[in-house]
Amino acid sequence: MTTTVHRRYVAFSDAHYAGNLVDGAYALKLFGDVGTNLSIELDGHEGLFAGYSSVEFLAPVRGGDVVEAEARLVKRGNRSRTVEFELRVICRVCGDTGRSQVLKQPLVAVRARGTGVIPAEETE
Repeated sequence: MTTTVHRRYVAFSDAHYAGNLVDGAYALKLFGDVGTNLSIELDGHEGLFAGYSSVEFLAPVRGGDVVEAEARLVKRGNRSRTVEFELRVICRVCGDTGRSQVLKQPLVAVRARGTGVIPAEETE
């Protein structure tokens, strides 16, 4: 099983909603980046993402958090790649103090599953 992980600091400027919340599209953008990385490692090509079969928003992501996005290959067809994604909060900001804490257990914020495709000329 092949896995790729990216870590990212969530800027306060990415928060759009009350409670310093970041929109769900932020996680999907990170999944695109880590999925592209996985595709390059597997096939030497960025690939084309066909779509998500499921997306679950499980916990909030806030400005000031540190998150890690993981892409894990679960099925490999001739040209298709089924990938599971997970976004975890690993550090959380403590109010307006400027301090953050490393969480003892990462907080799973978003899970998704989707399919990427490698163009035909790349598989021949």
